[in-house]
Amino acid sequence: MKLYGLKNCDTCRKALKQIQASGQEITLVDVRIDPISPDELARFHAEFGAALVNTRSTTWRGLSEQQRQKPHLTLLAENPSLMKRPVIDTGTTLTLGWTKDVQAKFL
Repeated sequence: MKLYGLKNCDTCRKALKQIQASGQEITLVDVRIDPISPDELARFHAEFGAALVNTRSTTWRGLSEQQRQKPHLTLLAENPSLMKRPVIDTGTTLTLGWTKDVQAKFL
């Protein structure tokens, strides 16, 4: 199982810690250090659509209006921290965020 996010993201750290505490093996993939492959990014976008782009982030607020008009996959490839996180890949399913519903699937 892989958790795609940022190592300094509080939500990602919390999810990682709780999943590990439940006895499951999970690996953190820091999207700034190890960029997501275009195929993986396309798979995530196919699953979550526009929800994959975090429009509440500091990164989003720093973009110009022209930059915001780019296709989601281009934006995410250029700015990995724009991805809403965490994305958890179990190998068969993908989840986005660390909401109560997502927590119930793993804990």
